[in-house]
Amino acid sequence: MAVNQVMAEDNGNDHLAQFDSIEVSLLTCSPHEEIYSLYGHSALRWHDMRQSGPDAGSDIVFNWGIFNFNKPYFVLRFVFGLTDYELGPIPFQPFCSYYQQWGSSVTEQVLNLTNEEKMRLKAALAENLKPENRIYRYNYFYDNCSTRPRDIVEKCLNGKLEYTQREDYTPSYREMVSQCTRNHRWATFGNDMLLGIKSDFKTNMREQEFLPENLMYDFDHAQIYAAGAYRPLVKERRMPVMPGVQVIEHDFPLTPMECALILLALTLIIMLIERKTGKRQIWYDVLLMTIQGLAGCVLFVMLFSQHPTTSTNLQILLLNPLPLFFIPSVIRQNVTRWQKVLLIMTILYLIGGIFQHYAEGMMIVALSLLLRIWPLQNLFVTLQPFSKSKKVKK
Repeated sequence: MAVNQVMAEDNGNDHLAQFDSIEVSLLTCSPHEEIYSLYGHSALRWHDMRQSGPDAGSDIVFNWGIFNFNKPYFVLRFVFGLTDYELGPIPFQPFCSYYQQWGSSVTEQVLNLTNEEKMRLKAALAENLKPENRIYRYNYFYDNCSTRPRDIVEKCLNGKLEYTQREDYTPSYREMVSQCTRNHRWATFGNDMLLGIKSDFKTNMREQEFLPENLMYDFDHAQIYAAGAYRPLVKERRMPVMPGVQVIEHDFPLTPMECALILLALTLIIMLIERKTGKRQIWYDVLLMTIQGLAGCVLFVMLFSQHPTTSTNLQILLLNPLPLFFIPSVIRQNVTRWQKVLLIMTILYLIGGIFQHYAEGMMIVALSLLLRIWPLQNLFVTLQPFSKSKKVKK
């Protein structure tokens, strides 16, 4: 039977008694090695356990994590936070089989809902399944596959849902994301590059529920208060898919810190060559400025993204498009003005590190760039005001 028929809104044929056989569960899937799955996944299960009747045996997973990677301009839209996800109904067994193949576990929390609440939830799911409603603007921290099931369950309760606050648990968004990518240092590096200062603020319980694992924990410790009495939100916990064997896919063999140290060592070698030959290696400055400027273009674009916490990223003090504009003058071996700009940028960047967590190895990168202000005899000229600067003779 089609899902739309099973979940059709109440048309006068729904009776409270028929919901005795309905189980509604929150499903929490543990991460696997695909980059989009490193943070886990949540969904709702609607299971009709009747042996007879029009809806008998229907077992549907409502999944708010469906996206189409082949959609035109998907990557560009993702960069600007304009990604659309949709609600997709999936039969329970294929859903579980998918995660079993990856070695992920699936935890099921059967919700302690009354028949009236189930009926209201059924109508809400049917409304969500309508073509005009099933697509939504995905927001990683605030509106995703974890917050959507939470919100729809809360709206269908007759009473008030009261959560139990965890003591001494106020991680930042960055800390929670980094914990998920702990086995993938380059994924952590990428996140730390794009996330701004807002991601370092402490979070409250509701903000933490963007991660499926946190929502599962909070549901386990939540109670519904109605008619002067409490009842637990979760009445039973199961594991339809047990944890399997997962093979960790290794990243690039060098860590971000090791790459930064190689850059520092290369910069020191270039400086020794310059001191020995008495000639500045302009090609190396141009290479560094090109990489710095192109990386800065990415961070500059992210300032206009709708992704949360990317609009104020202090790493743009060092990585911005500005070096690209100075490349022509550096090629002409007029490096003094660029040295002044680089010095100011680097000092501001180092100060910003007091307030924001920077990506792994970026302080070493900043040191490598700072060293290009030398040789020492040019330092005094570099520190002079722009209006009094002199060209460095080569």
